[in-house]
This record gives sequence, structure tokens and C-alpha cells, in this order.
Amino acid sequence: MPFPTAPRRAPFPEYKSPYGPKYFYQSHFAGITMNTFLKTGIKAGMFGGVALGAVIFFASGIPRIQQDILLKIPFLGPRYPVREVHPADNPF
Repeated sequence: MPFPTAPRRAPFPEYKSPYGPKYFYQSHFAGITMNTFLKTGIKAGMFGGVALGAVIFFASGIPRIQQDILLKIPFLGPRYPVREVHPADNPF
């Protein structure tokens, strides 16, 4: 009788050695732990930051992007001077 039934085991508490491993329940959702979520979120944020920088770099020649976005950034604003279009060159 190696495994006693639950009623026979109930009066005797299970021995837990103070020198043994300390097991604990790690919460997760569908196998995704908080540590995995944090690591993945940081990596995704870095990729998103690089993608945003690339989009701004490639679109920096568009006048509307310069006026609405780049001129309002404190250190990038003076790099893009305000260019006035001569009324004769304005198609509207």
C-alpha cells in the first residue's frame, strides 16, 4: 500500500524539508507569463521606435510633415526652416 487514500493521509501533515526546493505557482495566461510579456513588449517597443524613426526620416521631405510634426519637436524644429511659397508659384 504505497499510496494511502486521502482519509488515511489527512491526520498526518505532509513533511516539507526546509532544505528542499521552494516550489510556487507561477501565474500565466495561455502559457504567457508576466516575464515573457514584459520581454516581448520591450522588444516590440524598440522595433516600433525604429520604425517610427524610419518613417519620419523618409517622410521628412514632405512639407506637410515638416510643418505639422517636425517643426514642433524642440531640437528638430530649427533644422527645418519655414519656407514661404511665392504666390505666383502657388497652384491654388
